[in-house]
Amino acid sequence: MIGEKILIVDDAPANIRLLAGVLEPRGYEILTASNADQALRIAAKTHPDVILLDVVMPGTDGFAVCRQLKDAETTRAIPVLFVTAKDNTESLLRGFRCGAVDYISKPFQADEVLVRIETHLKIARLTTELVDRNAELEAEIGRRQEAEGARRAATERLVTLSEQDMQRWGISGFVGRSRLLRRILSEIERLHQFAGTNVLITGESGTGKELVARAIHCSSPRASAPFIPVNCVAIPGELAESLLFGHTRGSFTGALTDRKGWFELADGGTLFLDEIGDMPPALQAKMLRVLEDGQVVPVGGSHPKRVDVRVVAATNADLQERMARGTFREDLYFRLARYLVEMPPLRDRVEDIGPLAEHFLTLFATEMRVPKPPLTPRALALLESHAFPGNVRELKNMIERALIESAGRPIEPFHFRLIGRPPRQPPPGARDAPAAGLPLNLEAAEQALIKRALQETAGNIVEAARLLGVNRSRIYRRFRHTES
Repeated sequence: MIGEKILIVDDAPANIRLLAGVLEPRGYEILTASNADQALRIAAKTHPDVILLDVVMPGTDGFAVCRQLKDAETTRAIPVLFVTAKDNTESLLRGFRCGAVDYISKPFQADEVLVRIETHLKIARLTTELVDRNAELEAEIGRRQEAEGARRAATERLVTLSEQDMQRWGISGFVGRSRLLRRILSEIERLHQFAGTNVLITGESGTGKELVARAIHCSSPRASAPFIPVNCVAIPGELAESLLFGHTRGSFTGALTDRKGWFELADGGTLFLDEIGDMPPALQAKMLRVLEDGQVVPVGGSHPKRVDVRVVAATNADLQERMARGTFREDLYFRLARYLVEMPPLRDRVEDIGPLAEHFLTLFATEMRVPKPPLTPRALALLESHAFPGNVRELKNMIERALIESAGRPIEPFHFRLIGRPPRQPPPGARDAPAAGLPLNLEAAEQALIKRALQETAGNIVEAARLLGVNRSRIYRRFRHTES
């Protein structure tokens, strides 16, 4: 390679001139030294690609120089070729023991010098490339192992978090007394003896579909086996098949070991596929195959593995509409919807709002280690008038925030932050007759009007005061008066 540096170490200038005359026309950069100290200093500073070293020199001989070069980390890898008239066996062995890679006998032939130097330069380049490549591979293996460990940890953390959430809500998460809730509990009980039946749960986001899936699992003979929750939206497209069905070592870049997929991990238990409506069509076909024959083939594998898994899927999408558009397979739908559970929105379970609010108040007060404050009738009335676009999840978040903001005092409407749809509207004509049904007692009537205004304004005291045409301080005073 043009520009490679060669250090010639010889106490005879004539020998240096002869070697330089052979090498310089080939494009090599020539460095020279006439004694040991000079050679060691130049080698450490310039890092030549090859050193041609004379054995017999005044003072320190070539063998000692070679040993010092090999002892120093900065020059250890530089190939050293002895150039000497001493080519007896003892001298050769001594040179190799010192770390030299070759010998060139004096008087030398130009072609021999060029061939030997080019050979050792090529070996050095290949060695350097091999070392660099090994370092890259070790770093890549480290990154892959770290990524694999992180993925396993994330999967385990996902399962752990879901288990913690179940412990937090458990079956007690089904708090309420509505007819719709009783219907859901009845359906879960009905599924107990049908542990192999796949279930599809539909409903808006936040209605508790995963809680129902867990209840189905925990109330079945599969309860002692794993429950593996998977969010289909969060599955990376390029890893989807591997995550679901597993892979064999070497099946793709980064597959350093065999890995079980979620189906195998859930063997004997339940695989919960949330947001199934967002599963890519190509993956739907593979999912259908597993549901039909109960076997998975890992990526890169050739032998199917039989699994015993109940699939509980959930979606907030209109799968009928998606089937009509061709984005969701009809045959997969009927495989999943062997039994259908429809989760009603919270706004259709108004009688459950109060019990749920009290349940969450108890839950968060216990977690925060604070006394549980009362939920005032005004606050409950506001909650029951709200449409709850976020359903039970929204109610849960509202109660947690209200508990923090109330600082131990009774929870009032102004402690809530309502989002989304406006509160339910009063019956027709109610706005036109605001005084209808009001008590004749002035103080009680004022109390009722304030409550009504807060309901109309979703708990916003500023807006309620504007609606009533009074200063907001009057509403605050009324609260304090009521509490006392």
